[in-house]
Amino acid sequence: MIDPVPDQVSAPAPVPAEAVAPLMRGIAVLRQLTEAGGTLSLSGLERATGLARSTVDRITATLARMGYVRLDGRDAVLTPRLMELGNAYLAALRLPALLDAHADALADELDESVSLAVGDRDGIRFIHQATRRRAMSLSFRIGDLLPAERTAPGPLFATEWTPADWRRWHERRATDPTDLGFPAVPPRTSDASDADFEAYVERARADGWALDDQLIEPGLVAVSVPVRDPRTGRVACVASVVSHTSRRTATDLREELLPRLRSTVTAMEAELRQRPTSEPPAPPSGLAVWTGASKQELGREFIESLARGLTVLTAFGESRAELTLTEVARATGLARATARRALITYEHLGYVESQGRTFTLTPRVLSLGFPPLSRTSLPEIASPHLAELAGRVQESASLAVLTAAEIQYTARVATRRIMSANITVGTRLPAYPTSMGRVLLADAPDEPVTGVLAEVRKQGYALVNEELEEGLRSIAVPVRDRTGRVVAAVSVEMHTTRRTAEQCVEEILPELHGTATRIEGELRTAGRFTRVPLA
Repeated sequence: MIDPVPDQVSAPAPVPAEAVAPLMRGIAVLRQLTEAGGTLSLSGLERATGLARSTVDRITATLARMGYVRLDGRDAVLTPRLMELGNAYLAALRLPALLDAHADALADELDESVSLAVGDRDGIRFIHQATRRRAMSLSFRIGDLLPAERTAPGPLFATEWTPADWRRWHERRATDPTDLGFPAVPPRTSDASDADFEAYVERARADGWALDDQLIEPGLVAVSVPVRDPRTGRVACVASVVSHTSRRTATDLREELLPRLRSTVTAMEAELRQRPTSEPPAPPSGLAVWTGASKQELGREFIESLARGLTVLTAFGESRAELTLTEVARATGLARATARRALITYEHLGYVESQGRTFTLTPRVLSLGFPPLSRTSLPEIASPHLAELAGRVQESASLAVLTAAEIQYTARVATRRIMSANITVGTRLPAYPTSMGRVLLADAPDEPVTGVLAEVRKQGYALVNEELEEGLRSIAVPVRDRTGRVVAAVSVEMHTTRRTAEQCVEEILPELHGTATRIEGELRTAGRFTRVPLA
């Protein structure tokens, strides 16, 4: 039974007396940075949030201290480490870890994009994307929020909406008729009525699947099937195949792809029935001590209540989907009163739900930086770290990947010197006579590791003197992904007159190791639930 249109729009819920105001302001800054694509000037943040400039400065300084934001001149830039908040939600949900392989296999089979989405109040939010690279390809990202009525998954979730959910949807439609609250989609121009969506929902309820025939924008078509939780029978997520009318019509999706999608959903539901129980990993610890130490070091520029509030989200994760107040306090090292006020704040903002004594994260956590950061490449991760490295050692720093018997430079920061290596991003060089090439070859699975390469693998770095070109000396270390596989290398190059080989090992190598460690840390965070392009 669909609830009728309300007589009036309800007022926003009042802010609880115990809500943490600095945490609310910090969340507002993160949301504005997210909606701006990950980068916004400090003055732009001031205008977008309505906060005083001094407050914006303190918030961004705190976020920078936490590694969630990088201050680049007058701009604040989101960093991949912020994705640990969204990772906490996705790990607690467990659906991406269990189902993404099925979605990826279907995308490969059909040569079409496949997505997984969950319901988020009166919208849908993506938790996995297996996209095809084409001139006309899907631009939605993990964490993007779409209005339910303009998607194929939306009516499937709406079959389970309560009267309160329907009232919220009607209110949103009345106050935001063009969908400006959904920056991931173009503004609505159609005059589809509320009754149209209600009929759409009833049709999805009867059919058990739903079709999007260019509801979001001309040319975009999708077919969706619900994946049900075997324990409850309710919709856990919705799997969709998305295409373009230049390749397939809506009728093609229904007649040709729907049976294959249903078969994949059956396999997904079997996966959920067989889901193994896992021991919960150790939750974060010592965060309260760290925030206290940061406060002592930075003084009033560090907002301790903001930092402590954000750490509460990281208490959740795999096998820690539902936590009591005591468990949150224990996981973060915070006092119960501090953890309680943070949870009250998050529940008011819609990032946490409570049921009885337990708390769970909601999909809205993905709105904190995840959409723009989910498309981050390894060169984008590495570039600011290379700039810092080049600044410290006053030499050029580079990142490269292995392509057959060559290396390809994917990021580089050059120093201003009269004599320097003439190398740019995209340059290819023979792998063996370069330090980065030897580091990469030493870990290549099909490369016989003997002689020089065996020594490189043993010592963990390569130093090459004038083998590629007279006067050029370079030293490199590997960059490893979450599995420990070497996926790239970082190097420092210089003229032989500036440092001896011994000085490279003593002075440059420790800096290189530190840079590689920082890159790997962000790569691990970014790559936990997304594919990070290496070039």
